[in-house]
Amino acid sequence: MKNELKSISKLSMRFLGLLMISTAVLVLLNLIVISFIAINENKGASPWQVAEDSAEAMHQENENYTLSEEMKAKLKEEQAWAVFIDDTSGEVIWNSDDVPENIPKEYRLSDIASLTRGYLDDYPTFTGKGEDGLMVLGFPKDSYWKYMQPAWDYQFIKNVPITLFILGICNIALIFIIYMATNYKFLKSVGPIVEGIQYLPKKEAVNVKEKGALSELAANINQTSAILQSQQRMLKRKEEARSNWIAGVSHDIRTPLSMVMGYVGQLEEENNLDQESRQKITVIRKQSEKMKRLIDDLNLASKLEYNMQPIHLKDENVIAVVREVAVEFMNIDLDGKYPVEWNVDEQITACIIPIDRPLLKRAISNLIQNSMNHNEDGCTIYLSIAIRESKCIISVEDNGKGTTEEKIQHLNNTPHYMLESNRSGELRHGLGLLIVKQIISSHGGETVIKQSRYGGLAVRIILPTAEC
Repeated sequence: MKNELKSISKLSMRFLGLLMISTAVLVLLNLIVISFIAINENKGASPWQVAEDSAEAMHQENENYTLSEEMKAKLKEEQAWAVFIDDTSGEVIWNSDDVPENIPKEYRLSDIASLTRGYLDDYPTFTGKGEDGLMVLGFPKDSYWKYMQPAWDYQFIKNVPITLFILGICNIALIFIIYMATNYKFLKSVGPIVEGIQYLPKKEAVNVKEKGALSELAANINQTSAILQSQQRMLKRKEEARSNWIAGVSHDIRTPLSMVMGYVGQLEEENNLDQESRQKITVIRKQSEKMKRLIDDLNLASKLEYNMQPIHLKDENVIAVVREVAVEFMNIDLDGKYPVEWNVDEQITACIIPIDRPLLKRAISNLIQNSMNHNEDGCTIYLSIAIRESKCIISVEDNGKGTTEEKIQHLNNTPHYMLESNRSGELRHGLGLLIVKQIISSHGGETVIKQSRYGGLAVRIILPTAEC
């Protein structure tokens, strides 16, 4: 439920953030468009500036006032009329030819104050100070709008920044409230959808209520869940059938195989056998023993794959376990075809980590047996243990025939044991290595296969450990 609320909150904040960004961008674009329009609409000179320029262009000749021809042309271009009012008498001492008839010829101070701030007979007027008087320009009635009371309280101007900030916060809160109110039903219907999607990867049954704006999506999730549950049940039945089949076949083979091995053992002890018959019986015994190991390996691999093999972890000295396996193989190698060399630093006497002792011994035995199986003419097997960066590294190497880099890549990356068989149909580098990988994986470690520095194959078991 917490994850569901977190997801809905995250979704809401994402939508709200998108809304706020969109609003800000829209406001900015509007300001840019309005500024662009204002600039295009006001390409001419400022009317106040034109009034100032007109006042400066006014000069007196023989007690008469005249305006420069250049300024007259400017006024005509702006469609403005002009009057020049004497400072002392308030009378118009000069005017342009196009002054409207109802424009007064004499002005009081109150009249001048009014036209400076606003209009004269609905004409927007603008003033400029001359040497002997005041220049008044009148523009067409619909050309300019003048704000006649431009007075602002100082305290209001002073508080504009904080006022705008408070208004912004209030606007954001209002937008959020409106957004949540209008999308409440939608967000409420999102919750079960999010919860259902979260349960799908966990392979749990999902039943989302099919109502609201997302009812169709809820139905699709329910259908997907039903399909996954059905597939999971079928897969489980197949896995159980496979496991039961392997266990049944192994059991059925083990009984006659035991009889074959028993009779072969008795025949091998007969004194009246010729050399050729004794060799054939020996071959039968060895192949029977190999078949028995394969059956045991197949059962163990199946159990490990389906987590049916219990793992009993206990603190053990890994060095002692590996040495014990090495001694066992040295004792059975009566011909000396597979000598074992122990390459462990004398300073490393113990490495205590939690392991399942029988399973780890099985993994090391499989690696040694693998070297023996693939080097019929004999080879030297090298065992070493190193401790690096809180990891215990067990290496099993040989100086035998080895294999190619391509096959090593297959051995490292192929998840099953049906890797390769030779012309005689015997599985090569397969089941034994698979069991090693499964055992080490169940201990939280990893298995790396590579070329040996001695010329053959090398397998490194890397087990995590906190202390050694």
